[in-house]
Amino acid sequence: MADTALSDVKEAVPVDAQQAKVPTVVVDDVHIVYKVHGAGSGKGSATSALSRIITRKKSPAIREVHAVRGVSFTAYKGEAVGLIGSNGSGKSTMLAAIAGLLPTERGAIYTHGQPSLLGVNAALMNDLTGERNVVLGCLAMGMSPAQVRERYQGIVDFSGINEKGDFISLPMRTYSSGMGARLRFSIAAAKAHDVLLIDEALATGDQAFQNRSKKRIEELRKEAGTVFLVSHDNNSIRETCERTIWIEHGELVMDGHTEEVVRMYEKGERP
Repeated sequence: MADTALSDVKEAVPVDAQQAKVPTVVVDDVHIVYKVHGAGSGKGSATSALSRIITRKKSPAIREVHAVRGVSFTAYKGEAVGLIGSNGSGKSTMLAAIAGLLPTERGAIYTHGQPSLLGVNAALMNDLTGERNVVLGCLAMGMSPAQVRERYQGIVDFSGINEKGDFISLPMRTYSSGMGARLRFSIAAAKAHDVLLIDEALATGDQAFQNRSKKRIEELRKEAGTVFLVSHDNNSIRETCERTIWIEHGELVMDGHTEEVVRMYEKGERP
């Protein structure tokens, strides 16, 4: 979304705060609704669907899921923001919407720069080698061929996937889920991002890799980026993020200092 859109929300930020903080993401009363087609149609749904296409009739089984309900917040340069909540609470949906992958039903999202979403299912090509995926991933992020050559070995070393063999030359389909997650993060973290959205992508890494990842996230923040981290590991949230947003049933429950928000979440207490 256009950077100029942020000018519409500047009045909502105190003058002193504007001087000290630069907003990178503004989420303004956002509602996101999924339309689930064919729910409960049972056997023969493919035949029924074809019949509806021919007769131009609407499906009798369309269910709406209100995944995010009126969420508003502003994130700033240099922040690491955790998103917590139970399964199905709307955290991943919120990240996908910030990344521009999901439309809003109501409300708006404004971003400064290009958000980059890194998830456990981030698109790498299983039939290509790790080496080719590193090259293609870096080119897709806008690096020049010279930059790819310069950073290639550092990406491989950071991922640690070659510690027990030459796995970087093997197809991605031969990797474990942990190896794939480490390579995905290593590629994404090789470049500074205006907004980096991390959705459970660190959960499958070992402790040594998680420690390297947390250090790299801190470096990305110092490079004036904003990092969002979705994780069910509350300790990871505590160690990585100074601010945390708690979302439950698609609604914002609490937004504040990480230790306070996580403590309330673990106790099951709402403010």
